[in-house]
Amino acid sequence: MIQQIRLDEKKVLIGVTGSIAAYKACELVRLYVKAGAEVRVIMSEAAKRFVSPLTFEALSGHSVLHAESENWENVLNHIAIGEWADIFVIAPATANTINKMGNGIADNLLLQTALAYPKTILLCPAANTRMIEHPITTANLKLLKLHRIEVVEPRSSLLACQTEGKGAMAEPETIFSVSLKYFFEDDYWKNRRVVVTGGGTIERIDDVRFIGNFSSGKMAEALVTALYAKGADVCYITTKEPRSIPPVHVIKVENAKEMLQYIQESLNSAKKGLLTKPSFHSETGRPELIQKTPWLFMAAAVGDYTPAYPQSGKLKKDSLGDRWRLELVENPDIVASIDKTGIKTLAFKAEMDPDRALEHARKTLKSKKVDAVALNVLDPKHGFGSDTNTITLLTEEETIEIPRATKTDVALSLLEKLETL
Repeated sequence: MIQQIRLDEKKVLIGVTGSIAAYKACELVRLYVKAGAEVRVIMSEAAKRFVSPLTFEALSGHSVLHAESENWENVLNHIAIGEWADIFVIAPATANTINKMGNGIADNLLLQTALAYPKTILLCPAANTRMIEHPITTANLKLLKLHRIEVVEPRSSLLACQTEGKGAMAEPETIFSVSLKYFFEDDYWKNRRVVVTGGGTIERIDDVRFIGNFSSGKMAEALVTALYAKGADVCYITTKEPRSIPPVHVIKVENAKEMLQYIQESLNSAKKGLLTKPSFHSETGRPELIQKTPWLFMAAAVGDYTPAYPQSGKLKKDSLGDRWRLELVENPDIVASIDKTGIKTLAFKAEMDPDRALEHARKTLKSKKVDAVALNVLDPKHGFGSDTNTITLLTEEETIEIPRATKTDVALSLLEKLETL
């Protein structure tokens, strides 16, 4: 989950240009500060017409760099502040700023900083639809993508100019999410395809009743966040409406049969290889397919049984009588039945009996023929829906304890352990 991610000791520079969306940069600063990052802000003179530098100073705890505050005795200048930052996020970026950057123009402090900045820049456009889609702006955005600049695409919305269309700045949480991979990305997970399942399945009795369980999907969302941050190409198959995850491919399902179908299709796609953007064959010049073994993280709580005869509409109490015998049939065992050829699989197992939990987890490891099992022993204080977790990771060779922490921290620790499999 995005809100749990920690960016302690990370240094973030946020550039704000003259757009009505400048007020959203305040929320972006707040997200980084809350995550533990050190944040500094640089503003164009046009941006000061929308938000006061004092606002950003209060939110970040640092002086804001603008034309009247530049100082060569400390970090508050367009060279030193760029050398200080781990990442530079320009949000919002006006069409004027985009087109000047595309042509190497540096006629204000923010553009001078961008031109001198040696690392990744996240560019978050915000402008009228016609300005964003103008051929010159489009061409400059394509050009900038070739030079350490990633564009966080704008949204389609009702804009401040009352035009309906593409041009609204991406939401602050989305921008924050996209930046995570520049702090956590590693070679093992980068561009590796991963399928994650989450939530508890819904097995319909009729159109108003179902058999389900108490799974919150929080651990699955933590895994999605951690995998995205590590650079993985994530497909998330879930029964829950995602609450706080990065911009990954999401497939909504309801019951066990639907989940099995989409897992198989997603894994078949993942096995075909992954196209990695910066890799081109030295002789043909064509993009190369990088084969990295896909992973399946089976974090969903799949119902063991489903009603034998689900009904349309609503079953009436009068017709059911004072005793209702509901016939159930066994659901397919997803983990056991999928083709595991060419993939690695992590199964999650929740137990409530601490004395026999390890025994049951080891049986799952063998009977389901998975590479690893993540065992979670539930207790009254830390049940479904908790924001923390503790996991015992079991493989054929070892048993590893991951101590209690936020679910996102547990997910990050889990990924580090799995790299050795």
